[in-house]
Order: sequence, then structure tokens, then C-alpha cells
Amino acid sequence: MHHILRNKIVLLSCLLWMVSGDLFSQTNQKGNYNFWEFRNKPFYFGLTVGLHSTGLIPAKSPEFVENTDINFLSARNRPGLNLNIITNLKIGQYFDFRFIPGFAYSERRFLFSPPGSSVRNERSIESVFVEIPIHLRFKSAPYKDKRIFVLGGIKYSYDVASNSRVRREQREDLLLISPNDFQFELGAGVQFFLPYFIFSPEIKFSRGISNIHIFNGALDNSRIIDSLISRGFSISFHFEG
Repeated sequence: MHHILRNKIVLLSCLLWMVSGDLFSQTNQKGNYNFWEFRNKPFYFGLTVGLHSTGLIPAKSPEFVENTDINFLSARNRPGLNLNIITNLKIGQYFDFRFIPGFAYSERRFLFSPPGSSVRNERSIESVFVEIPIHLRFKSAPYKDKRIFVLGGIKYSYDVASNSRVRREQREDLLLISPNDFQFELGAGVQFFLPYFIFSPEIKFSRGISNIHIFNGALDNSRIIDSLISRGFSISFHFEG
């Protein structure tokens, strides 16, 4: 009896080993070893560190042609830093709802030139933004612990430095820009599923929805501008788990 029971146990163990091995091979047939640790999480959190280049798109007013003080106007993109906190809610296996509030340091520069001069007068506006981006992300099927994604959404930003002493002084001879801005954003990236967290580099383009120039008829620099639209390009590194 012991001999028969031992043979049954050995046979059952072999069957279980074969079944489990088959299931394991199916589960990892695409090399997704780490992905399965995160697959069933309904939501997770993380941190974003990023670099961005921000600028403004100026549209010249009809008075630009008629004025005799300025014959050149341009805006230059400048680099900046941002730090955000991630809240990611899964919607099925392929969609995510993402809420990513944070802070961003930016600098925007304007170039002016008087008539008959090749000298460019450069003025800069430094800003510290509180940002509230809301994104919807679509992800591909995973392959070897990697998956690509695309995203789209909107972002609200508020310039907390708009009432600083330096900015109040700049209003007297430069431009007045609204501290509130709404932008749409489009981006793409790759998820890398590591043993303890998900690492996701991402590139993103943003553009303002409305004019943020506040007209000041007492300034030549303001009268020659019809509108200012914000724009930006960013490279972000997400750490989630």
C-alpha cells in the first residue's frame, strides 16, 4: 500500500510540475517576468523629475508696422526643471487616468531691436509654476517587460512668482503676462518594468489654449503685441510602483 501510495504521489507531483511549468511558460512567453507583479494593481503612485524648454509665440499687432521704436520682436525658448507627484488609476488593461500635480521653474525671454540697429535687447521673465496636468494614457501590450504608450490631456498652471517684487518692477517697462494658463498636451514614452518599480521616460509637447498677454497701452512693447501663446517641450522620467 505504501508503495502504491508513493507511486501516486510521485505521479501527481509530476503532473503538477508539468502543468505549472506549462502555465509559467505561457505567462512568460513574451518575457514579462516583472510585469505580472504590477498587472493587478488598480492604482499606484510615483515621482516625476523632468527637464523642459518653455517659450511664447508672439503675434504682432497692426501697430507693430506703424511704430518707429521697435522693428524686431521675438521670443526665445529657455530650459527649466520640474518635479511632480504621480497618481495613476488603471482603466482596464490598456488605459490609465493620470493626475500629476507639481512645480516647474521656467524662464521666458523676449528679444527687441530698435530701428536701424542689429543689437538685440533681451529681457527675461522668471516664473515658478504650480502645475495640475490631467492625462489619459493608452498603452500597448507588454513585451519582455516593456510597453510603449501615448497620452493626451490638459494642464492648468499658475505662476506663483507673478506678484514678486521683481515682477512688479518688470511691469513698468516690459510686459504683463497672466499668471493663469491652460494648455493641451500630447506625448509618448516607454514603460520598463523593473523588479521593484516602473521606470518610464517620456517626451511631451504642450501648447497654450488662450492668449496670456495682458494689454498695457502705456508700453510700446505691449502695444505691438496682439497675443502671446505659451508652448513647451519636455523630457520626463517617471518612477512608479
